[in-house]
Parts: sequence; C-alpha cells; structure tokens
Amino acid sequence: MNSKFGIREVVAMGIGTALFVVLTNIQVPIVIVPNTALQPRMAVMAFLAAAFGPIVGGVIGLLGHALGDALFYGSVWWSWVFPEAVVGIAIGLFKNKYAVREGGFNSGKTIVLFNVTQVVANAIAWILVAPVLDILVYAEPANKVFAQGAFAFLGNIIIIGILGTLLLVGYSKIAGKSSDLSAED
Repeated sequence: MNSKFGIREVVAMGIGTALFVVLTNIQVPIVIVPNTALQPRMAVMAFLAAAFGPIVGGVIGLLGHALGDALFYGSVWWSWVFPEAVVGIAIGLFKNKYAVREGGFNSGKTIVLFNVTQVVANAIAWILVAPVLDILVYAEPANKVFAQGAFAFLGNIIIIGILGTLLLVGYSKIAGKSSDLSAED
C-alpha cells in the first residue's frame, strides 16, 4: 500500500472538512444531558480517517469542528475540538490494517478492528480529554462535563459503529473493484 501523502489526501481533507461543517447542524439531541447530540459528521470523519489516514482524520476533526462551531454557534469550544482530532488521528493510524481503498474492509476481523479502535479512541477523547479540558480551560463543573463526555462517547460509538462501518464497507467494495481494473492491449 502506498502511504505517501498526496493530492487524494488533500482533496479528502477539503471535502471531509466541508462535509463535517455542513453536517454540524444535523443532530439528534440526547435530552438527558445538555449540549450533547448524535451527529453523523463523526461517521464521515471516521470513514475518511480510516480510508486516508491520521493526518486527514485529525485535520477534519480539528478544522471541521472549529469552523462548524464558529459558523453556527459564533464561537469555538476548543475543549471539544481537540477530542474530535484525537478520534480522527487514532482511527487513521490503522489505515493500513483496514485496507479500505484496496477493497480489504470486508471481513469481520477488519470491521471488529475498526470498531474496537473507534471505541477506544472515543473513550480517550470524550471520557478523558474533553472533560479535563472543559475543567481546565472553561472551569466547568466536573459532574456536568463528565456526564456530557460519557454521553458524547456513547453517541459517537453508535454513529461511527453503524454509519461509519456501512460507509467503509460500501466504499471498500467499490474501491476494491476499481483497483482490479487493468489496461487492455
């Protein structure tokens, strides 16, 4: 597998960031805890991170969340921006194991690896990083931010586990077929 960073990765970052921003307003609120929602944008970021690597995932998480906050809410909540990047980077680190662009994301083993990775990444990001940053940067009450983090974790693993996995399986089937093409004499 070619692991160089090129035009495909730059395009994936641009399209992914734009999609992430646009999808910021598509949310299903988790009414139990304020300011937490199921967001399909996380599945898009996870999909692109798995297909194109940690830089792409990290940039989409960082820029997509920051721009989405700035455009739709008027300010950026940095303690939730950085965890998005953490998830994108962590998922992207296993890009070669997923082999999405080569058509290799079609076995139970690969799907399990992807989902274990995203669960661990989301746990670190939302149960640890986001609440700690909320407390340190914004002096938010610990009980509130750990509850928000726990529900963000649960929401993200559900969205990525279902929608992200479906996107990866579908794309991998298409990418695998197109990589089988060869020039005729």
